[in-house]
Order: sequence, then structure tokens, then C-alpha cells
Amino acid sequence: MKHVPFPLRVAAGLAVTTAERVRGLPKQLVELPVTVASQALQLSMRVQQHVTELAIRGDDALSSLRRPEETPEWATFDEDLDDVGGLGDETTAGVGTAPATDGDDPWAEEERALASDHTEGEFDSPAGVAAPGGLANYDDLTLPQVRARLRSLSLPQLEELLGYEREHENRPSFVGMLTRRIANMRKTEGSKDGE
Repeated sequence: MKHVPFPLRVAAGLAVTTAERVRGLPKQLVELPVTVASQALQLSMRVQQHVTELAIRGDDALSSLRRPEETPEWATFDEDLDDVGGLGDETTAGVGTAPATDGDDPWAEEERALASDHTEGEFDSPAGVAAPGGLANYDDLTLPQVRARLRSLSLPQLEELLGYEREHENRPSFVGMLTRRIANMRKTEGSKDGE
């Protein structure tokens, strides 16, 4: 076979490639809508990413100009929510809101209650006085004062305290808090037993 000139070889290769592409054209036409749709989605996602990046940069710039809220209104804790759904009396008033005083955090009242407990010795029951769950003067304690003592109580003491609360005052915020604490302790003890 004689040596074929280079331009003729390129033309033959181009003709074969064109023929292959023409044969594959029906398949490409079927795939064309999917390809166009995926490219459009990719483009829209890129645009959304760029817009989000711009918004984040804008937030960073604006946050340096604003002072953050001390206690955002959306900051609530499970223990602060009223289980009954809006039944409020003098015992539950203000339960879901944190004090907004200068320098105080939401748990400051509980810390003060703990500090006063250690100095006054209220954790121990006076001799001869039956205290529910081992808490002296339980009926006089506020919700934060009881909450501050919960970690020091055992499961039987908490159950006794819950029974006492239900039989006497039956305050929804106290019952809800004690019920959640008992459930959490049972769950913790159950996970320890399963190990």
C-alpha cells in the first residue's frame, strides 16, 4: 500500500467520525432533554450558592454594626415549657422567660438557690419533720429552687416528690419538671443496664 498523504488521512478520519456521530444522533436526541435539564439545575445551584455566600458575607458585615440580644425570645428550654399548654397561675407566671438583668444569666437564680442551700442546710430534713423526697420546706420553694436541687435527688426521692406534688398542690410546671427528670433518670439507668 502506498503512503497516503496526511491531509487525505485526516479527511478520512473526519468522515468516519462524522458517520459515527450521525449513527449515534438518535440516542443523543433522546438524552438531550435530560442533559439540558441537568445543566440548567447545575447552573441554578451555582447561582444559589453564590447568592448564599453573598448573604453570609452581608450578615458578617452587618453583625459588626449591631449589638446581639442578651436573651433572644426564641431561647427556651424543655424544662421551661408548660406541659398543660397555657394554663397559667401565679406559680407558673414567668416560667418560660429568663430574667433580663444586667450581667445575670438565666440560671443565676438557681445558682443563688444552690449557694443558699449549702449555707442554710436546707437539703437535710429537720428531725421529726416528714419532708417529701428529702426536701425540707418543699411547699415554700420556688420552681428554680426545686430545679436546682433535682440533681442531688435519687429516683425514689423524685418519685416520692412527684406523688406528693400531685396529691397536694398539683402545679403543672412542677409536675411537668419532675416527670421529665424522672423519665431522664430512667432512660439513663436503662442505658447503663444495657451496657
